[in-house]
Parts: sequence; structure tokens; C-alpha cells
Amino acid sequence: MNFKRLLMALSMGFVIAVLCSMASFSQQCQNIRESVFRLHVLANSDSQEDQALKLRVRDRILLESEHLMDGVSSREQAEQIVKQHLPELEAAAKDEIQRQGYDYPVEIRLENTYFNTRQYDTVTLPAGQYDALRVLIGSGEGHNWWCVMFPPMCLPAAEDPKQIEDVLSPQETDIVEGGEQYEVKFKVVEWFEEIQNYIQNWL
Repeated sequence: MNFKRLLMALSMGFVIAVLCSMASFSQQCQNIRESVFRLHVLANSDSQEDQALKLRVRDRILLESEHLMDGVSSREQAEQIVKQHLPELEAAAKDEIQRQGYDYPVEIRLENTYFNTRQYDTVTLPAGQYDALRVLIGSGEGHNWWCVMFPPMCLPAAEDPKQIEDVLSPQETDIVEGGEQYEVKFKVVEWFEEIQNYIQNWL
């Protein structure tokens, strides 16, 4: 085998190894998405007043939800419990908006929605489609706020709460807590997911 063929063989071997590694990483990212339930609050606009109202509504939703995840052991169970309490959560959000002197409509619903790669404290969640409790204030055109409802990373006073390592495998936990170690792979996954999300919306 001459040098050129050897170089080509080594290059192909490297490409295959990278693709196999990304395939495994992508599957683990999908498992992470299927294990997490998120909260997504969208402000009416980016004005200072609307952004402050968003945080007030956020705090009220978190207060109303603080014990909803007690004893919950899976995303499916968390989603079912939140679904049962949607009327109370929406009523609380409406009440808070009125208390702050606004008359914006508010809609709370369960959605499977796209998120970019996001960092929450020491945890990084890969881009992609996640199930979420979505709180839409007014036109919902302002910057959003998000957190993780299950495992309950933003809910106060949960009794015996599940931690991220309780719902993910050791390999998946290493990914979300790996920080800069997986930065390039997160970028590749985000690029792929953005293309996929664009195609789905276009169709």
C-alpha cells in the first residue's frame, strides 16, 4: 500500500470513528430530552415592564407548583400531574397579572417545543424538542425564561426530589455535567436539530 492509499485509509477510519461517536452522543442526547420536563415562560415583549411581569408570573407559577413533583419518579408522571393542574396554574397566572395591574391574556399549555442548547447552573441540556409547560403572556414576543420542572431543579421545597443523576444514566449525566468537554458535540447536535426543526416547520 502506497503512502497516498494509507493516508486515505487512515482518514476514512477517522471519519467513521467520529461519525460513530456522534451517533452514540446523539442517541444519549435524545434520551436526555425524553427524561426531562421543562417550564417555559414567554413575556409579552422585551420592555422593562413586561420582562418584570414575566418574572412575577414565573415566581407565582413556581410557588403554585412547589409540591407537584413530590414523589414523582419519571417525566411521564410529572407531565400527567401538571396536566391535571393546568386550570389552577392558569388561574394563578391570570391572578398575578391582574395583581400587577395588567390585563394581558395568558395561556398555559403542555407542548413539545424546540429549545437551543441551554445551561442551567452546572447542567447543560442539548438542543432539540422537549416536553414543556409553556406559559404565554400576551403576545409572547418577549425574551423567555426557562427551567427544569422534572427533575425539579427550580421548584422550592420539594420533598425527597429526584436529582438529575437519578433520572439519567451515568453516561448521560456525564454529558449534561461535562461542561466545555462536550461543547463541540453540543454545537454539532444543535446544528443538526436546528436544520431538522426548520424542515419540520417548513413542511
